[in-house]
Amino acid sequence: MKTSARLIALVALSTLPAAALYAQKMSDLAERLSSASQVVREIEGAPDGGIPDFIVSKANCIAVIPSVKKGAFIVGASYGQGAVTCRTPRGWSAPVFIRLEGASFGFQIGGQATDLILVSVNDRGFEDLLHSKFKIGADASAAAGPVGRHAAASTDILLSAELLTYSRAKGVFAGVDLNGAVVSQNTDDTNLFYGGQAQSYGDILHGKVPVPSPARRFVSTVARYFHSTR
Repeated sequence: MKTSARLIALVALSTLPAAALYAQKMSDLAERLSSASQVVREIEGAPDGGIPDFIVSKANCIAVIPSVKKGAFIVGASYGQGAVTCRTPRGWSAPVFIRLEGASFGFQIGGQATDLILVSVNDRGFEDLLHSKFKIGADASAAAGPVGRHAAASTDILLSAELLTYSRAKGVFAGVDLNGAVVSQNTDDTNLFYGGQAQSYGDILHGKVPVPSPARRFVSTVARYFHSTR
């Protein structure tokens, strides 16, 4: 009995680090979604800033990458992690997690944190986000998105670009050139977020997976600002 009790105690102790690591990682993912919600809320809540109405009504996927880290020493480099949700017949989907890496793309020189938003405006943009990895400008066409709630509609930009790209640094929100940046699926974080089970990005973004509780604020925030009419 004493030996069995000792073994049980040892097993319990051995699982504590893994459980603590899991809890910390889940907390980090929830915080990432919370930051993404705040980015959308602050940008779209501006009186006459933000993304134009005609793009909001056409958007079928939104990727939000809060606080992209950039260092510019000899060669600029950037890295960020974010989340994507897509429009479905039943509302906006549960999120998946992505990474963005790339050379310096038009940000100010010096280390700083910059929020990024990628808006898919057609089916090609949606398909890009289902790829395990793609390079903006090479595998996916992109354009710096127009800014201003009542900016004039441009069918050309909706037809020619798969993704519209935006940045916000030091309170200034503007379209940004992200050519050369690489977007990749973060399957480890996504699978962890959904209970450790492998999940298809297609299933999640097509709305076949329920929205987990920690993601509801992010999804509801996107749904609030990205609907067909304001």
